[in-house]
Amino acid sequence: MGLWYPKDSSFELTAFSDADRARLEAEYVALSVSCAQVMWMRTQLQDCGFNYIKIPFCCDSQLAIAISCNPIQHYRTKNIHTRYHFIMEKVENGIIELYFVRTEYQLADMFTKVLPEDRFKYLVRRIGMRCLTLAELEVLAKETA
Repeated sequence: MGLWYPKDSSFELTAFSDADRARLEAEYVALSVSCAQVMWMRTQLQDCGFNYIKIPFCCDSQLAIAISCNPIQHYRTKNIHTRYHFIMEKVENGIIELYFVRTEYQLADMFTKVLPEDRFKYLVRRIGMRCLTLAELEVLAKETA
């Protein structure tokens, strides 16, 4: 099985963070680290002429999103190192827009988990790609050679 990404597809920067039922602190740290990686990607893409003003960021932890959107220190965040509050600044400045996404719609799962074939194909379609059979891949390889 292969993946095909058509040329006429849109080119958008959308982030997903999947913490898999971790403790709140771990979910928040994962969200912040993911945010730092997305900001790096944004910088690289800006160097290539792509501008992203607001980046949609999908997360499956409502608590991590709530803390990221609330600049007031929360009692559950007192043990989190200040460097992980990086995401709060990006949310406040409007660079990152956080959205809750239910676990079953978490696109990051296709890259991090072994999934049943039907679930994998569903997630592939959600990102605008297609699953190709070996025969279809061979035809494409011959066309581009």
